[in-house]
Amino acid sequence: MTAIDVPPCSGTPAHLSTIPLRPMPTMFCACPPGGQSTKKSFLFSALYAAFIFGGRHLMNKRAKFELRKPLVLWSLTLAVFSIFGALRTGAYMVYILMTKGLKQSVCDQSFYNGPVSKFWAYAFVLSKAPELGDTIFIILRKQKLIFLHWYHHITVLLYSWYSYKDMVAGGGWFMTMNYGVHAVMYSYYALRAAGFRVSRKFAMFITLSQITQMLMGCVINYLVFYWMQHDQCYSHFQNIFWSSLMYLSYLVLFCHFFFEAYIGKMRKITKAE
Repeated sequence: MTAIDVPPCSGTPAHLSTIPLRPMPTMFCACPPGGQSTKKSFLFSALYAAFIFGGRHLMNKRAKFELRKPLVLWSLTLAVFSIFGALRTGAYMVYILMTKGLKQSVCDQSFYNGPVSKFWAYAFVLSKAPELGDTIFIILRKQKLIFLHWYHHITVLLYSWYSYKDMVAGGGWFMTMNYGVHAVMYSYYALRAAGFRVSRKFAMFITLSQITQMLMGCVINYLVFYWMQHDQCYSHFQNIFWSSLMYLSYLVLFCHFFFEAYIGKMRKITKAE
């Protein structure tokens, strides 16, 4: 894949402004559309919330839509996108880990400017808006919509668009982990939508992977905060606070979901037998 140069946002930290970038057309900027990412993320979130409550109300008296083929295409597209993202960002992170160690992999900001990684960082941030489309299928197919689903979508969108403009430390880990989990998750969704029988253990593995991701997110936030005190990581307290709160809430919610969906049901089956 040809490397794509992405010029930094207007809010690039001063200490990064001297990083040389090859010129490219101004039509492609490394900021979410409009240059005011935080405001737009709140707008998307508000529209998303309105659709959830409005859509569920409208579907109450309507027959559900099957949408099996569109769902297969949707999930497969996101699966392929996530697989490529995981491979590209993962290769970069492994290289940094092997050559420069854990601290550099956490504090590294060249992830946002590398010849390949910066494109996938930009694509990751933008993808959080179209990923909201997952909920459209749930509502139109009249499936159960749990709090974790829409809370996760909204908060990831808000945090990703809020953080990207500052190029904070830890971003490489956060994005690579998310790409990896989504690669497996959307592949599973595509198989299920296509009618394949997939072992329940696969779903359990995905949830456990998500729980591990949230634990790792908390660890990375701690490391960024620790090394930031020694001027070895670029971030700021406000970002670490919101990121830690987000990951901790995910950890609690995914653990609760795992218990309810798998452990609780197993106990009920055992008692019934």
